[in-house]
Amino acid sequence: MDMIIRNVRVIDPDSGLDDIGAVIIRGDRIESIVTGDARSAEGRVTAADAYDNIIDGTGLVCAPGLVDVHVHFRDPGFTHKEDIETGARAAAAGGFTSVVMMANTSPAIDNEDTLHYALDKAAKQPIHVYTCADITMDLYGEEVTDMEHLAGLGAVGFTDDGIPIRDPGICRQAMIRAAGVHKPLSFHEEDPAYISNNGINAGAASEYYGVGGSPRQAEISMISRDIEIARELMPDVPDIVIQHISTAEGVELVREARKTDPHIHAEATPHHFTLTEDALIKYGSMAKMNPPLRTEADRQAIIEGLRDGTIELISTDHAPHTIEEKSRPITEAPSGIIGLETSLALGITTLVHKEKALTLNELLRRMTVNPARLYGLDAGRIYEGGPADLVLFDPDDDWIVADRFASRSSNTPFVGWTLRGRVRMTVCRGEIVFSC
Repeated sequence: MDMIIRNVRVIDPDSGLDDIGAVIIRGDRIESIVTGDARSAEGRVTAADAYDNIIDGTGLVCAPGLVDVHVHFRDPGFTHKEDIETGARAAAAGGFTSVVMMANTSPAIDNEDTLHYALDKAAKQPIHVYTCADITMDLYGEEVTDMEHLAGLGAVGFTDDGIPIRDPGICRQAMIRAAGVHKPLSFHEEDPAYISNNGINAGAASEYYGVGGSPRQAEISMISRDIEIARELMPDVPDIVIQHISTAEGVELVREARKTDPHIHAEATPHHFTLTEDALIKYGSMAKMNPPLRTEADRQAIIEGLRDGTIELISTDHAPHTIEEKSRPITEAPSGIIGLETSLALGITTLVHKEKALTLNELLRRMTVNPARLYGLDAGRIYEGGPADLVLFDPDDDWIVADRFASRSSNTPFVGWTLRGRVRMTVCRGEIVFSC
């Protein structure tokens, strides 16, 4: 489809472009970007009959399609919660054109057959769906997968997300192997030796529920260990992502490590930069996740990490569960919330407006080009000749989160919240894959 998006605010966080103009699409590529001189721009986009679709973007932002490198589509094995098809639809509704699936499925993505299954199904989706493979066989943490073979077949990274790697020897071996195939490793940093009830911060939340909870040291200890292993292996170390960081101490460990090792990265989730453990008390299991929501001081430390660039990535950790599962007692309900359809709005609402921590351009950088570059994806930028993967959103539109999602699940504490910034259209490969 040939398309013109005109009268739109074009933001490309990679180049710094932020101007009113037009984006011209031919097929699945961006043919040209016209900004600056309004008369020149109008002259290049007036031939309406030459295009299949003319979109008036007045009042909207046109940005690179969002990129999320941490989603759970539960496929194979748990498709009653989500599958690759419904997950892709949820991503498109949230403005995402590229996502990377985690590999804690059943069977695990630790072998050629399961990887082929995931990639074959992913290839049929309206957006770009990639997948990691597992770091260890069957997620047991005892034997590193054949990373060389799996990377050659299309795995874009490696992770045992959901399960920490407890054996430092296995962790070291994984770093060496991943460096050899130039793929990132993403680590879930929670030492279960410290935890008696996961998903519940050891503090006000655990006291409220009368349980032991998950203390901050569970995260701090593993981040410290893995940074030290990476330091010992320098310079032959892969890119390492500290997933869904939740503690002030964890942020500081990453900040110090990045002064000497650019291979250390961290991601923050919208729920960790928006909520505290008080939300678990208010919303119950709908606000239960691993690692847990912690204190206001931790939330502010995460925001500061995003502000100063210590935390380069914003990822949703989209984790669907059924209503029946989330209705169980707090210690029995599974951890995790969905996030793809509220992520951009939470970033705009919390980081741009409420906290004034980031500009819109800076927020988009952490949701587009930074994750794309880390995973080697041709995504997250707007440039002539580049992929026609775009999101159009109204940055000033206030809307109420309804209990209706493109995702198969609806487990989120944000239902009923008023958020600012609404996705109006998602374009992937030059096709409109979502509009409202």
